[in-house]
Amino acid sequence: MKITILDKISFTNGDLNLSCFDALGDVTYYDILPKNEVVNAVKDSEIVICNKTVFDKELIDKCSNLKFIGLTATGYNNVDTAYAKQKGIIVCNVPNYSTSNVAQHVFAFILNYTNKVSEYNEGVKQGLWKQSKTFCYFNIPLTELAGKTLGVVGYGNIGKEVSKIATAFNMNVLVYNRTKKEMPYPQVDKETLLRESDFITLHCALNDDTKHFIDAKSLLLMKKSAVLINTARGGVIDEDALKNALINGDIAHAYLDVLTVEPMQNNCVLYGLNNVTFTPHIAWAQTECRQRVVELVAKNVHAYINGTPINVVN
Repeated sequence: MKITILDKISFTNGDLNLSCFDALGDVTYYDILPKNEVVNAVKDSEIVICNKTVFDKELIDKCSNLKFIGLTATGYNNVDTAYAKQKGIIVCNVPNYSTSNVAQHVFAFILNYTNKVSEYNEGVKQGLWKQSKTFCYFNIPLTELAGKTLGVVGYGNIGKEVSKIATAFNMNVLVYNRTKKEMPYPQVDKETLLRESDFITLHCALNDDTKHFIDAKSLLLMKKSAVLINTARGGVIDEDALKNALINGDIAHAYLDVLTVEPMQNNCVLYGLNNVTFTPHIAWAQTECRQRVVELVAKNVHAYINGTPINVVN
């Protein structure tokens, strides 16, 4: 069976074991291809695995043998799933593979802000501890997490995990979720969460309802000491509004693992601001997590070959 894997570089730089793919059929690997080269790469394949390559109506129509699209991700907005279904093409994703990993990254952000490890390490390297008149120095303010309020937007698997970790730090948790759910935390409206939270972390999908969920009005409701964290999708935040809020001191800091346009563009409006910390969409990128993605995608393909597809999104 002919299998084409696109966007290989988006999930491995050569550090993963891909033998689970090779055992499934005749596999050809490609890194990022220009749009005009994708057709030739996939047109004879029954199975295609990709991450961000766009499978729109135009491309799907040119792939007469295509029967299965496997995503090395949870999101599938790069595939016209409705049209694929019309054409008898099964689309499968990998749900919930990175729950603990993204939650870990959220708290890497939070602890980076509260404990100032990087700043103090730099100070020590500059000789400030050697010059100290006492056993320590604390010229950079530190923040205690216990008693602070974490606002969690979206109470799916990642939101639940983040909330659980916050509880272990003795933080108060407020949750905003589109639908009512059973949970051990107060479920509040958007405005209450924005007003009362010291840290706000976004864990909602990007769709018509959540685009620019954090806009200029939202930012003005937040505490001036608040920290905004986004490991969801960049479009959930109006980046122009966030830039203005950060410049004006309407909030204290933003930690962003995602942007509206990725990779970061030269004209990114947030680049260069002192009160923004970026990571390049790596909340999911721990080695163990990426290996898990590979193995789960292979399971999706194996299930399809056996006639019992799983994790079908269309």
